Amino acid sequence: MPHVITQACCNDASCVSVCPVDCIHPTPDEAAFMTSEMLFIDPATCIDCGACADACPVDAVRVDFELTAAEKPYAALNEAYYLQNTIEVGAQCVRPASRRNDDFSGLRVAIVGTGPAACYAAAEVAKHNGAEVDMYDRLLTPYGLVRSGVAPDHPGTKAITDVFRAAVSQPNVRLHLGIEIGRDLSHTDLLENHSAVIYAVGAAGDRRLDIPGEDLPGSHAATEFVSWYNGHPDFADLKFDLSADRAVIIGNGNVALDVARILVTDPDTLGRTDMADHALEVLRHSNIREVVILGRRGPAQAAYTNAELLALLHLPGVDVLIPDDEAVLDPTTRNLIESSSTSASVRIKAELAAEIAARPLNGAAKRIVLRYLRSPTEIFGAGTASGVRVARNSLVYNEDGSVRAVTVSEADETIKCGIVLRAIGYRGSCVPAVPFDEARGVIPNEKGRVVEHVGGNVVDGVYTVGWIKRGPTGVIGSNRKCSTETVGALLDDFAARRLTRFADRGGLEKLIAERAARAVGLDGWNRIDTAEQRAGAEGGRPRRKFVSLEAMLNTLDESA
Repeated sequence: MPHVITQACCNDASCVSVCPVDCIHPTPDEAAFMTSEMLFIDPATCIDCGACADACPVDAVRVDFELTAAEKPYAALNEAYYLQNTIEVGAQCVRPASRRNDDFSGLRVAIVGTGPAACYAAAEVAKHNGAEVDMYDRLLTPYGLVRSGVAPDHPGTKAITDVFRAAVSQPNVRLHLGIEIGRDLSHTDLLENHSAVIYAVGAAGDRRLDIPGEDLPGSHAATEFVSWYNGHPDFADLKFDLSADRAVIIGNGNVALDVARILVTDPDTLGRTDMADHALEVLRHSNIREVVILGRRGPAQAAYTNAELLALLHLPGVDVLIPDDEAVLDPTTRNLIESSSTSASVRIKAELAAEIAARPLNGAAKRIVLRYLRSPTEIFGAGTASGVRVARNSLVYNEDGSVRAVTVSEADETIKCGIVLRAIGYRGSCVPAVPFDEARGVIPNEKGRVVEHVGGNVVDGVYTVGWIKRGPTGVIGSNRKCSTETVGALLDDFAARRLTRFADRGGLEKLIAERAARAVGLDGWNRIDTAEQRAGAEGGRPRRKFVSLEAMLNTLDESA
């Protein structure tokens, strides 16, 4: 009875360190870890001890006989990884990082951001004797994209906040919410009052298509739509017109599939989640019946993970359609898969697409259509977006093995719609007074140490973690390894006396009181959190999110 890792896997790797037989891979020490869509349990090695299930922060581990119909494909996904990859058992297992015995008294680290990378970094610093951490966020709510990016119908993924709550609740960690760096405190202020600054600001911006009509009303970044339905205060007032019967999503990564799923899910189902009230109201009156997802490459190269595609196949009242001819692999891709020259996940991705294309439709009221080898050339409409012109692509394999899509026809297809959502990736934004690599949308760095520019000198005392460090790649748990690397460099620098020691907190606390009188600490967040959960419980929901600064501050005043 082996255990199986399912869709909710966050790649946190807590399970890896507790497995007594080293049957969970890839581990953080293996090259595949940072690019793997999830972790996998070897069914031939698993001894059914359950240690991994106990350690999993998002409840993603199941015993094989307990798998639901929707979860059963994950048994094959786990097994396929080991059929293709030979693992030397015991060689790569990663145990929890040990504490350094040095005295880190006087080490005060500022972390800008409170998302996954920030929380992992805070936990790593705080476990060392004498170290202090101050975390800053311009919002009054922590946890970054876990709160404002994870789909509301994926509550298992959001369970990772229990890990982050433990990190920010440590006695040597102080939370400062409602403080914007660059407005309330400057980069210089942070350097003058901390030994080091770690920027963990993520990559919340969106990439652009650079095609005509991209900025028409009715053409939106999917990142904005996601933030809107998740109740991010910056996006709560946006308007999305869902009065037409078709939506087009450009891009086919996990965000695209999340958005498509939200658009066709029964609003009564969404009403049992923590989705923002304003979004629920709009979705209850939505006329969207079809969502078309455009991917520029083939089904084997699609950006989504197999887990996210599988999640679409069990939506009540929704058909998932792939045109027969677009599920057919090009000869090079087919040969690579048949010769086992590609990963198991790629092979399974192609097989899933073929299976979906061959499945009969159920005549459901709503449907999701996955299109491949298609690129938009124009978003058109008279005053508002009403359709997308699309060209066909072909795949070209480069000498290094990478694949790119090239247009082989002019725009010979028009897809009419009432709303276009561009889901072609997140992008980082510059932080005032901090170096920025405009080409990649990241803070230039060498293993977490910020540098003046790519290949330039190290900027003393400044570090970075997460998506703003490496680009928008990996999943939530990938940030754990990323943060460990950065914090290791920081601790080395402190031990080598390259960072300043601070004996007291008086100057910092006075500065915060002067510049951000309404800043909220851990106690304030706990009161907001409790109020949201209490309001949600009244309607059978996990929480009802406050989406405005005023509502949050009023809650604090009422509970004072």
